[in-house]
Amino acid sequence: MSKFTQQPTDDICIATIRALAADVVGKANSGHPGAPMGMAPVSHVLFSRFFNANPKNSKWYNRDRFVLSNGHACALQYILLHLMGYKLSMDDLKQFRQLNSLTPGHPEAGHTDGIEVTTGPLGQGFANAVGLGIAQAHMAATFNKDGFDLVNNYTYVFTGDGCLMEGVASEAASLAGHLQLGNLIYFYDDNHISIDGDTAVAFTENVEQRFLSYGWQVLHVDDGDHDLEGIYNAIVEAQKVKNKPTLIRLRTTIGYGSKQQGTHGVHGAPLKADDIQALKTKFGLPADQSFYVPTETYKVYGEIAIRGAALEKKWDALLASYGQKYPKEYAELTRRIAGKLPDGWEKSLPTYTASDAAQASRKLSEIVLTAITPVLPELMGGSADLTGSNLTRTKAMVDFQPESTGLGNYKGTYIRFGVREHGMGAIANGMHAYGGVTPFVATFMNFVSYAAGAVRLSALSKHQVIWVATHDSIGLGEDGPTHQPIETAAHFRATPNLDFWRPADGNETSAAYYVALTRRETPSILSLSRQNLPNLEASSIERAAKGGYVVHEEQSEDLTIVSCGSEVSIALEAASLLKAQGVKTRVVSLPCWSIFDSQPAEYRLSVLRSGAPILSVEALSTFGWQKYSHEQFGLFGWGASGPYQKVYEKFGITGPNLAAVGKKIVAFYKQKGGEVISPLVKAI
Repeated sequence: MSKFTQQPTDDICIATIRALAADVVGKANSGHPGAPMGMAPVSHVLFSRFFNANPKNSKWYNRDRFVLSNGHACALQYILLHLMGYKLSMDDLKQFRQLNSLTPGHPEAGHTDGIEVTTGPLGQGFANAVGLGIAQAHMAATFNKDGFDLVNNYTYVFTGDGCLMEGVASEAASLAGHLQLGNLIYFYDDNHISIDGDTAVAFTENVEQRFLSYGWQVLHVDDGDHDLEGIYNAIVEAQKVKNKPTLIRLRTTIGYGSKQQGTHGVHGAPLKADDIQALKTKFGLPADQSFYVPTETYKVYGEIAIRGAALEKKWDALLASYGQKYPKEYAELTRRIAGKLPDGWEKSLPTYTASDAAQASRKLSEIVLTAITPVLPELMGGSADLTGSNLTRTKAMVDFQPESTGLGNYKGTYIRFGVREHGMGAIANGMHAYGGVTPFVATFMNFVSYAAGAVRLSALSKHQVIWVATHDSIGLGEDGPTHQPIETAAHFRATPNLDFWRPADGNETSAAYYVALTRRETPSILSLSRQNLPNLEASSIERAAKGGYVVHEEQSEDLTIVSCGSEVSIALEAASLLKAQGVKTRVVSLPCWSIFDSQPAEYRLSVLRSGAPILSVEALSTFGWQKYSHEQFGLFGWGASGPYQKVYEKFGITGPNLAAVGKKIVAFYKQKGGEVISPLVKAI
């Protein structure tokens, strides 16, 4: 890398970014101008000298990735995207924070061209970037050959005090240091200001020492407002170190150039009109013009785009040459980049009959992973220090570790996340965003709640992350209420674009994996049992893949019991006892509500039909089951500690008690009289 050379256009480019930030936020009368103004110099140095991307093809695989973890500063990112020629016009900048615009209040992946990950909740982007770094290191180790350095991009991250206060960032930073991810370069905007004012009120730790203890390289630039050469040299130094992520502490002045610079007043509110005019005059821009971009600025950023297009063209030629020499690896790499599953992969999914031995669905999950990972090498993931309980590491897997540790290598596909559930979920989002890998993560079902922020962003951002969530109910027994999820399922079932599965047997577990792997824009949670579950007579992958189906049919029934997971076999026992008493009872398994809801109305009404009352049964909160049943039986409080059979007995979730409840419901509806209409029959 050559030495820094000051360009005559540097000052005008930085001034343009600052003035545009003031105009963008000012016109919207909403937003955060301070950080974009303070980070204009580092943005300009990074993008004009280092950043490799092609704005005409924002999905070029080997592009450098940029993450704005302090997503409230998104006016800065939108300005850079516009200047470089992404699909973001000046009119889009003028529509900042307006309904249906391409410039929403925080960056959204898949909505605005050039945005890699959705940020806003602080710390999430910081952790996403670690996932980008993991995926890059894995893909490079798997596919690069001598003379074919196909995957070698960097991930650059802007982060602030707020991100570094969040625990999710600490979790991710600790793991990134352990994994020696030298492809990560973070810029910490150390401006000493948060919403409450000076960070002295709450954040006085030595950030540099913290990151040194994590195993990061730590650099600093004390004058981020003016020292372009210092910024440049820090990036050069960061790129030299290949076995450590880098944090560059950058001292900036929030809102630099405005009358309120250096105060929290410029953090989250637009500048006044006279302040904007004075700012422009100070930096040599026409004070009477809004959204003004000098020709020189467009030219400089246009050259960045030209450079990126040339790099992609050169990369395409290298990839074609790679295909000639390594056709097998080429086919696999391009398939994975395209996000296509191998033909016939689903034939490897295990199937079961009722005569097969009962097994816990966490064990059934392990059997699925053992069967499919050889044909789906893109499956990459691990557990939050619960590998032996989640059963997520197959015998053929190699750990993803720095080779120097002797614990594995970057070709490995199994990640030891440590006890870092939230960081794990956010990292998995970044892995998916990178492309070429399909991430899975695992913990106890109750502790997916620890990662709820990351799960929500998976769903919002369409990240195909698969959660293997074991110990899914009071069936885990002795660990008691602290570990038994009661309300967790209701929370995630209510989350848009998230499939929550609670399979009842082996075929349903295989179906859950099948749907999770084919739903390319939807995350899934597989809620799995600790206790053994018998295989059902009527189950199949095809039937379960509809989200709900009849597992025991009766004509002219008196009652239908709808259930899922470990309670389906209990419902079948109750139906058998009721039949002996002359009460005809159908049983429906509903392993995934969202998938069932997507089926045609005719099918759904054939499963949960009118004519008899429907009782739902689940060893969790009954919240939400009203949509599918007339009566609900479940838990109305916390669980209990003890052997799981005794816990089920305590709460009445047994065949005999459900039979008694069923008889009471049948008698009530007969006495009530009138037609019993399916709860699915609605006006809207």
